Amino acid sequence: MKKYTCVVCGYIYDPEDGDPDNGVNPGTAFEDIPEDWVCPLCGVGKDQFEEVEE
Repeated sequence: MKKYTCVVCGYIYDPEDGDPDNGVNPGTAFEDIPEDWVCPLCGVGKDQFEEVEE
């Protein structure tokens, strides 16, 4: 699964880790995160994330 980075603050969403503090279980693909999820560091929406090129 692909990682995504917040273009505002640089937070990287890693699907292996998820975001359990905000209700996203490990193993959840970015595409499967609820649309109302926001960056845990700066609070912007999913539309402010870009795919990480590895």
